[in-house]
Amino acid sequence: MKIRLLILLPLVAFAFTACQTPPPAATGAVGSSQDQGPVVLREGDQIRIAFPGSPNLDTQQTIRRDGRITLPLLGEYVVAGKTPGDLEKALLEAYANQIVSKELSVTVIQSVYPVFVSGAVMRPGKIMADRPLTALEAVMESGGFNDMKADKTRVTVIRNDGGQAKHFYLNLKAVLEGQSTEQFYLRPSDIVVVPERFSLF
Repeated sequence: MKIRLLILLPLVAFAFTACQTPPPAATGAVGSSQDQGPVVLREGDQIRIAFPGSPNLDTQQTIRRDGRITLPLLGEYVVAGKTPGDLEKALLEAYANQIVSKELSVTVIQSVYPVFVSGAVMRPGKIMADRPLTALEAVMESGGFNDMKADKTRVTVIRNDGGQAKHFYLNLKAVLEGQSTEQFYLRPSDIVVVPERFSLF
């Protein structure tokens, strides 16, 4: 009887430990400012386009909801969805016969983008960010954690990457308590999910 008991105890302990194992973190998920990708222009962004050889063409505008701006000599022009570098190349081609100096620059003055926070926070919903925003800052913008329910150790960021959902698992409790200084910066349309703590009672 003692032999059977000794065999069963390690098995029970192993099963209990396995149930407590947190989900594996995705590559670059924990406190990483990497994997941010290139800046892509979108509606609401304010950009400046400068023509060093033709300053009369210089313009500073906010990208409209249809993704367009109005450019001198060109009229309505779609810029949303392009990186600043891509837009520079496209405009050089579009202005090829109208400017002498084959150079121009596109600068993002201000970028506004949406992120979403759901779960155990005080004010879940949509946030319009006008600066680089971390997952923890997004939670604070949503009124902070609901301390009665929130599991701060298993916060998930869901990101649409090329039509596929990527999941990043973050321990924001460690950041709040000073055990970690790493930060995870959000991309436009990221969803921050704060789960509720599991309780047997």
